[in-house]
Amino acid sequence: MEDLPQLPPEVWVYVFSFLSVEEKHTVRTCCRYTRRLIDHSSLWRDYTVVLSDLRRYTYGFWETLQQRKLTRVAVRHLRRKEWRRLVKFLPNLTAVVFADGGRLYKEKYLDNLSRFPELKDVGVRNATWDEPMLGRSVTEQLQHRLTHLSVCSVRLPCMVQFINTVSHLVNLRYLLFHQQGEGYGLDTVRPVPRSVFHNLLLNLKKLKHLSWGMRGEPPEPLPDDYLSPPAPGHPGVFRYGGPALTSLELVDYPETILPENALSSLTSLRSLTVRYRYIREGIECRLTSWLSPLHQLEALTIIGGNSLAAYTTTIPSSVTRLRLRVAITLKDMDSIAPKVPGLQHLDIEQNRSSGSLCRRIPMLFPQLRTLRIRFFRREPEKDLLSLHRLRHLVQLELLVERSFILRDYLNGHPWPSPCVQELINQLKELSENRITVITTMRQRNPLRECDCVWEGD
Repeated sequence: MEDLPQLPPEVWVYVFSFLSVEEKHTVRTCCRYTRRLIDHSSLWRDYTVVLSDLRRYTYGFWETLQQRKLTRVAVRHLRRKEWRRLVKFLPNLTAVVFADGGRLYKEKYLDNLSRFPELKDVGVRNATWDEPMLGRSVTEQLQHRLTHLSVCSVRLPCMVQFINTVSHLVNLRYLLFHQQGEGYGLDTVRPVPRSVFHNLLLNLKKLKHLSWGMRGEPPEPLPDDYLSPPAPGHPGVFRYGGPALTSLELVDYPETILPENALSSLTSLRSLTVRYRYIREGIECRLTSWLSPLHQLEALTIIGGNSLAAYTTTIPSSVTRLRLRVAITLKDMDSIAPKVPGLQHLDIEQNRSSGSLCRRIPMLFPQLRTLRIRFFRREPEKDLLSLHRLRHLVQLELLVERSFILRDYLNGHPWPSPCVQELINQLKELSENRITVITTMRQRNPLRECDCVWEGD
């Protein structure tokens, strides 16, 4: 550090805040001074450390985590005897996710959660329980503390019992439940009964985000009021009694399951995500009726499903953030643009039928601040330079779908290629370095992104 400017430590910490995690670790190896600065807690405030096989970590490693005041961890293959290490070295945990258990678990496995007095966020991924996952004792301990719960790809002995237990966590604001099969028989998935689901929503008055998924299709469509529990005490008159959801995510729900008026009572929604597993031929698109009552919607994500032309005319004009994982044509973009005049964030795919999207985007969406494009089969071309005309654009993500990239990349050639890098340099020059260009996939958030929703390579 002798050759660097003698700046106050807080200035160096601010400079280091612009580094990625990998870059921070590189700087940390320079000397003791930078190591102490890099381990400042403000640089790791929202970081989630991923741990596995806790027996192999040294006391120095745990001391580093303590210096950084890390309170969020994702643990893989956590053995029951390893709980004491977490309790001893990270007693102030506020969030923990258990992933890839790989064996049968008993009810007492999660009882140790009550030993973390600050715990508010719990997630479980890819595991099997042969007894109730949340026992009575731990539920009573966490009843008023837990605000976030996510359970994905977890096989439970009785799904109804689990949902009834979750309904006692009255302070939940975030709930993710992507249903897996029950027991040890055939992988048959039955939907949560309406009465049980309604009881859950009526009890969780503070719930704001709901991610609801189901692998497997029920033999019959769900009731019309499945997502709209009536308020008790109002016989003969329907009044919505569920929480004022601001964010809803439907995962693996084909069009045949939910009715046309499924979202009619959720007028408080500001964010809607629909992830289709498949679409049957001849089934009418219900997104048109789902979107119509959502006048406060600001963010819309559609993954798969029908063609855009089936519902573009009903996208609310209040939408400012749009993510589409469907085949897009220039005609589709022309029909979307008048519906969302204030669009600021766009995330799309460049496919064979897209044409010169980059050339059209500045004219169609002049208010864009961020733009994310995933390229299939071909890399960006010279029309990429047209994006400098987006006067408000500050961030551009150019990503390549690894399963469909050019043969050159499969042979070890880097992304971006020299040609694409030259285009990026020209774009930065044209925009006077106003646009930050990102060409790497962002890091996965283990607390919020399970295997069902992660789009990484």
